[in-house]
Amino acid sequence: MIRILLVDDQPLIRSGFRALLDAEDDLEVVAEAGDGHDGVALTRQHRPDVVLLDIRMPRVDGIEATRRITADPALDGVHIVVLTNYGLDEYVFEALRAGAAGFLVKDILPEDFLHAVRVAARGDALLAPSITRKLIDRYVTQPPQADAHTVLPRLTARERQAVTLAARGLSNDQIAADMVISPVTAKTHVNRAMTKLHARDRAQLVIIAYESGLVTARRP
Repeated sequence: MIRILLVDDQPLIRSGFRALLDAEDDLEVVAEAGDGHDGVALTRQHRPDVVLLDIRMPRVDGIEATRRITADPALDGVHIVVLTNYGLDEYVFEALRAGAAGFLVKDILPEDFLHAVRVAARGDALLAPSITRKLIDRYVTQPPQADAHTVLPRLTARERQAVTLAARGLSNDQIAADMVISPVTAKTHVNRAMTKLHARDRAQLVIIAYESGLVTARRP
């Protein structure tokens, strides 16, 4: 059973999501909260598999709530998916940087919403190649914020290659084809790189790659 916490300041939104989730045999809503402060407290109380967390809320917003949850070692297995009305905006970038596994727009189709919750519960990032490319665009005009030399020694040559391709927006299958290896090996390289760079998921791996200068964004 996948245990889910809903955090949104709009009761109607929460009730709609809850109705969808509770109708599934493998999904269970364990609690609801109307702001990030209560969301963090309930996350510590229930330790759900997935927290669906609105970005913009009173008292404590979704970004700060994400930071508090990901900073708590006891909540290491909790996967955060941020909810937004606005698509990929600055708030979403900050939430991904803070440790969210991905994001969903609230007008998502019900079947896509349910699939996304299950993907997040498995520990996979909700970050499609198209979203990765938008992250890349975000860094085109920004200089690196760290020294690549502090990152490079931690990775093997094959891991660096895999990270570079992931940061260019390639899926694991595409990385495998480019590196002439199996998809399983490609995923292993990416996962080992995430471990070495202390990235919670693929979203953070891409951000680290660009902020460190390991990969340089190229203008179209």
